[in-house]
Amino acid sequence: MSVLHKHFERSADNARQLPVGRGPVRLRHPRLAAAVALVVGVPATAVGAGIGIRYLQKTGLTLETAIGLILLATGLMLLGYATTVAWKTLHSWWRLVLLPAGLVVLMMVFWSAVALMYAVVPPTALGAATPADEGLDYRDVTFTTSDGVELSAWYIPSRNGAAVVLKHGSGSTRTATLRHAGLLASRGYGALMVDARGHGRSGGEGMDIGWYGDHDTTAAVDFLTRQHDVVPTKIGVVGLSMGGEEAIGAAAADPRIGAVVAEGASGRTAADNEDIRPDGYATVLERGLDWYTYGLTDLLTEASPPASLRESVAASGDTEFLLVAGTVEKEVLAAESMRTADPQRVEVWTVSDAAHMRALGTAPAEWERRVVGFLDDQLQPRASRP
Repeated sequence: MSVLHKHFERSADNARQLPVGRGPVRLRHPRLAAAVALVVGVPATAVGAGIGIRYLQKTGLTLETAIGLILLATGLMLLGYATTVAWKTLHSWWRLVLLPAGLVVLMMVFWSAVALMYAVVPPTALGAATPADEGLDYRDVTFTTSDGVELSAWYIPSRNGAAVVLKHGSGSTRTATLRHAGLLASRGYGALMVDARGHGRSGGEGMDIGWYGDHDTTAAVDFLTRQHDVVPTKIGVVGLSMGGEEAIGAAAADPRIGAVVAEGASGRTAADNEDIRPDGYATVLERGLDWYTYGLTDLLTEASPPASLRESVAASGDTEFLLVAGTVEKEVLAAESMRTADPQRVEVWTVSDAAHMRALGTAPAEWERRVVGFLDDQLQPRASRP
């Protein structure tokens, strides 16, 4: 601590020496050193937070977690050094600039970490639960997307000629849709529970905002059309959060999707955020942060940013939508925004007191009445076989 103390004190009055090796090294440009520490510290902190913290949450202490946490600690030390040198070497009136400048740096670090969390997804274990726990007969299946990624899924055969692709949210796996699949299967629907790429047992690099959703969902629909128990014109998609956003986007790309139920879909692009803001509300700062976050995400992944959810609804032809929103404000605003794209084809169900993706648990009877009733109306399944 005494060495660091002497370093900072000597930086202040330009008598700067630190013992390195056999002799002193004079630091003639402490502000330059601080600038270098800042330039290195910002990405190190962002990468460390985006990878280390996220991996620690999902996988525990692994090599990736350790590397991320080391980067985070190193970045914070560098930022601390840069701040201390700036405070000691700048004139008092320049110190007033440090607070707003520090806030800008913190925002850059935070939103850079968010972009990394979107684009660099830690592996998510499938877990032990299976459809057998719901008393369902099923089989393990795999199929390949158009860009060569093998996806893993469970398939419960249809008894009424109709089938539904079930898509989970970010950071989870197909096991999150087991209860939904059980209810739909009890009404005769086939259910294809798919691990998104990079999740569960599916291959590929995952994302937490579903930019690969068109590829994955279309491959799932391809699989269903090849099943002898499914009528190809009676296919729908039920998605939760990220899975709901993927379902909405895929409906614009694949006309075979006859119905979409999307729960907790709120947005995955800067355009989505723009769509739910009142006219004239967004500040330059908000737009700038959106541009920065999603632009950086785009640089970090091979996936291309999709169209906004409202644009996808408008481009989806005759597909009908049931948007399910909990009491999270952004979910409700997003659902109402999408409804304005085509009010004749979009129905919104707001579930009072329901947390994100918890509509079935909060109102199971109403969920069955609304969701299964919606699918019955749109897909027109035949009477199910016993």
